[in-house]
Amino acid sequence: MFELEKITIQHDNRHILTVEKLSIPSDGFTVILGHNGSGKSTLVNLLSGQMQADSGSVTLNGSDIRLLSAQQLARKIAFLPQKLPDVAGLTVQELVKLGRFPWLGVFGRWQSNDQQIIHRAMQKTGVLQYADNFADKLSGGERQRAWVAMLLAQQSPVLILDEPTSALDIHHQYHLMNLLKELNQQKDCGILVILHDLNLALRYATHIVALKQGKIAFTGETALLLDEQRLSALYQTEIKLIAHPTQAWQKIAVVK
Repeated sequence: MFELEKITIQHDNRHILTVEKLSIPSDGFTVILGHNGSGKSTLVNLLSGQMQADSGSVTLNGSDIRLLSAQQLARKIAFLPQKLPDVAGLTVQELVKLGRFPWLGVFGRWQSNDQQIIHRAMQKTGVLQYADNFADKLSGGERQRAWVAMLLAQQSPVLILDEPTSALDIHHQYHLMNLLKELNQQKDCGILVILHDLNLALRYATHIVALKQGKIAFTGETALLLDEQRLSALYQTEIKLIAHPTQAWQKIAVVK
């Protein structure tokens, strides 16, 4: 469980994120929603240890993440930022291999199963065929999947991804979301992901954190999304929920 208490983050004398108290399951499939500028990326940067709050605390399973070394943090949390770092000169296989560094043995030695883990990660994300290609020469979607493969190779119990579907076509969006769902349900891997697609949230999330103007609008189980008034207030746009054409139990959100 992630626990946040009395969090404040300011920039240029403006409150970017204010959280009095928030609990997020570290073993669920949590989707973070909200309009642009609502504080979503700030929240995941905070949860992943990429930044610190001006005040307040963030703990993961009782441990203050500020007190963890970079290697300890990487063994607990794998993070994919919205803006991918420059990987000029690295092949896809070399990029994915970076995910194993937190687990290097004594004197930085590679373990016997590292290459198998790297191979499986590329296979699961559909980039094995590009193993020897330079990562920066791939299309945006292919490069995104190569980075996700690196996260899988890291084998951390929590994955945090900032808008991972933004550069993907529809087919690969659902491939990635199904992969994350599989990791969550079959590998007990906690998933926290920022999404702009409300229908992906309705389909995959087990837990929701909704932000508005740097504050928590609502948080809890996905059933909270089955409320047109709540969604319309969150996005300041009239949203209607309709029945899925083939799965009556599921809803689809459309803008009226």
